[in-house]
Amino acid sequence: MSWLTDVDDDDEDKYADYEAKSRPNPKGNRARTKIRPEHGDAVTGRVFTVDRGRYSVLVGEGTPDEHEATASRASELRKQAIVTGDLVDLVGDTSGETGTLSRIVRIQPRTTVLRRSADDSDEVERIIVANADQMLIVVAAANPEPRPRLVDRYLVAAFDAGLKPIICITKTDLADPTEFLANFAALDVTVVRSGADAMPTEEIMALLVGHTTVAVGHSGVGKSTLVNALVPDANRAIGRVNAVTGRGRHTSSSTISYRVGDGWIIDTPGVRSFGLGHVNPENILRSFTDLAKIAEDCPRGCTHLPDAPDCAIAERVEAGELGEAGALRLDSFQRLLASLAA
Repeated sequence: MSWLTDVDDDDEDKYADYEAKSRPNPKGNRARTKIRPEHGDAVTGRVFTVDRGRYSVLVGEGTPDEHEATASRASELRKQAIVTGDLVDLVGDTSGETGTLSRIVRIQPRTTVLRRSADDSDEVERIIVANADQMLIVVAAANPEPRPRLVDRYLVAAFDAGLKPIICITKTDLADPTEFLANFAALDVTVVRSGADAMPTEEIMALLVGHTTVAVGHSGVGKSTLVNALVPDANRAIGRVNAVTGRGRHTSSSTISYRVGDGWIIDTPGVRSFGLGHVNPENILRSFTDLAKIAEDCPRGCTHLPDAPDCAIAERVEAGELGEAGALRLDSFQRLLASLAA
């Protein structure tokens, strides 16, 4: 108490409280508060790629002032995932000029969320893309061999997220995909075929107009080749398939959005597995609207799997009331459910 040395002992007590209140914060930090600024001057942007804690954001989308800006995440969002496709609110320098950095202070409500887990037993989800409304599932007819069960998993994830699935089968010059595609004939999913000399860019472009479409696929199926055909400036790295293992090499390591007319295509890294531990099976049933109506007559807790007792769907199919198409749709539905139960 060196600054009180000239104060009488009688007066020392009344200065004690003053000393405690006026002593500076030893850490030099501001007092914490739960009151956050409203950021009324924030501007809206679309996150089109994420790279090591930096977010590339399109500001002023659809206006003459449209431009790219780089942003970081505000401290209050440190526990929230910010992903490609997110619409966010930015403050700070949003000019996009070299060396500038803005800050993401809010994530706007998402219309859809595409998620995956590490494996089927892991309920911890990883958000891949936000605000998409379509999923373009790219699969090769050969080299690497098509995997129906992996496509099933993509379909489960699409139905769970509320995305419309589209299948693009590539390398049809190497093998006839008819037998493979028969697995999905009952799902009423749009199918586009692509060969070495017949890249159906116009057909796919027509499907992408006005939509935000996330492209997914096994490594080496030609997804990046397709994206480069649709967006010549994309310059996505293209890999080759290992002749010994038949596996593709991961070439795209980031998720990035590209403008396609008035729509968007979001290219994702190739994967060899797709965990579904977070998926609610009821979301799959809702995607089979005709079967969902019949399922209302099923006993409570019915799994709709082949061994489920008194399943109304199975009974109607066995009676031939739904025809061959109904039997195929039930088989597809049960296969998707089995992917979750496996």
